Amino acid sequence: MNSRAATSIGVSLTLAVAAALGAWGSAGAALASQATLEDRITAVYESAGPSVVNITGLTYVRNPLLGSVPEEGTGSGFVFDGQGHIVTNYHVIEGTYELIVTLATGEEFLAEIVGVDPANDLAVLRIDAGAKLPPALDLADSDALRVGQFVVAIGAPFGLEQTLTTGVVSALGRVIESPEDDQFIGEAIQTDAAINPGNSGGPLLNLNGEVIGVNCQILSTSGSSAGVGFAISANTVARVVPRLILDGQYPHPWIGIQTIDLNAYTLAVLKQVGAQISVSEGALVVGFESGSPARAAGVNGGSRTVRYGWYAIPIGGDVLVAVDDRPIEKMEDLLVYLETETEIGDTVRLTVVRDGSLRTIEVRVAERPTGR
Repeated sequence: MNSRAATSIGVSLTLAVAAALGAWGSAGAALASQATLEDRITAVYESAGPSVVNITGLTYVRNPLLGSVPEEGTGSGFVFDGQGHIVTNYHVIEGTYELIVTLATGEEFLAEIVGVDPANDLAVLRIDAGAKLPPALDLADSDALRVGQFVVAIGAPFGLEQTLTTGVVSALGRVIESPEDDQFIGEAIQTDAAINPGNSGGPLLNLNGEVIGVNCQILSTSGSSAGVGFAISANTVARVVPRLILDGQYPHPWIGIQTIDLNAYTLAVLKQVGAQISVSEGALVVGFESGSPARAAGVNGGSRTVRYGWYAIPIGGDVLVAVDDRPIEKMEDLLVYLETETEIGDTVRLTVVRDGSLRTIEVRVAERPTGR
């Protein structure tokens, strides 16, 4: 064998060994990374799990043969502070006459309702657990979340207490329906972590064990997890829960207008009845609620009523197209903006289209009257 051939073989062997070592190193790094992720998830469960509770609510339901009979429903919650306050969903405790909180240890405590906010689907309970009360969970800044972050959900799906599921943040800033009629919840977090009946009210956590949201809804045709779940953001919890503890209720910003969203269908109907609409998106103001701040500020509602089949439609009002320079495509956009970006007493600038021209009207935000 000549020296050139020996050198060639030596180089080839060196490259092969290096490639093998590189492949082993990559696989080893992947295994180490997997072990690290598993360790972090396990650590979250061990640290946060004891602070997640099961909530059993007793309600009366109507039976055609037996009349009113008691029925039991379950949900989840978590310890919010050292005073025994438990955060959960409003829909978990709605209509109940007795509530029992079960700790991870299996110990049960009667709970009292401290405050509720149906619009944001949040409720605060209180138990007197004394020294047996688990540590409170910390809230994260949900504005700092990124799509793709790993998350952990802990709760009691189908009554199976202390169940952990994992996933990622699938999307941010979702708008979901509220349990309260004609209201919406903004800033919602979408996740593919399995959320099932019974998970409601339980925490969605980051890998630091901090609460990033309160699990509340799923989108599914079967009623079970289909990989599309939603959680109320931790920043909404931080804004609402202290007021519920202090006052028992949360004051919601309100300007008191009634609208019709503009879309292809409504625009076609409005054109048929003779309404002159110069924009393709926005919310047509058709009326006002009693005591409306928007009406007092000079927003115009419908000036005349026309018939369309069985419907009476007020037309001639302003078209709302922006609030504080943020575009409004539908009434939902305004409601979410008021709820998440304003406080009672703030002044907002409404941009409206009137007689084909843009106008700006300043409206002072008031507290939404009870029952609206």
